[in-house]
Amino acid sequence: NEHVLGPEHPDTATSLNNLGVLLQDMGDLTGARLYLERALAIRERVLGPEHRDTAGSLHNIGYLLQAQDD
Repeated sequence: NEHVLGPEHPDTATSLNNLGVLLQDMGDLTGARLYLERALAIRERVLGPEHRDTAGSLHNIGYLLQAQDD
């Protein structure tokens, strides 16, 4: 998606978010965090802090931090 739509497109953020969730499910918490944080940054810039997808990213990062005992 990033090569086709660009690095700031909401669909790119969705793909990054999904990769982060997948990595977390596979046990790669460090890798997951990188993707989830990128997705959140894009969503905050493009969609704004009040958008439901931005809230979803915050939820996923919170869930990851809980898994990391952070």
